[in-house]
Amino acid sequence: MIPRIKKLDLMPDYKLKILFDDGKMVLYDVNEDINSIEEFQNLKKQTGLWNCVQIDESRTCVYWNDRIDLPSDTLYEYGVPV
Repeated sequence: MIPRIKKLDLMPDYKLKILFDDGKMVLYDVNEDINSIEEFQNLKKQTGLWNCVQIDESRTCVYWNDRIDLPSDTLYEYGVPV
């Protein structure tokens, strides 16, 4: 089953706090993606892009634009439980 995102909060230092439908809450550090995926570097380079994060209609992905996104299963698996 694909985890569905219930709530998303932007945190300082390029971190996301995510609450899933099953009650699990995680803190996901986007810095690792920024450092390893070239397109993600725009989150730091383009003023205001970080604040444009959205949850897709199915609630299974967060995205900033059509090139920068993170699936909910990655966030669920690699996020640190809070």
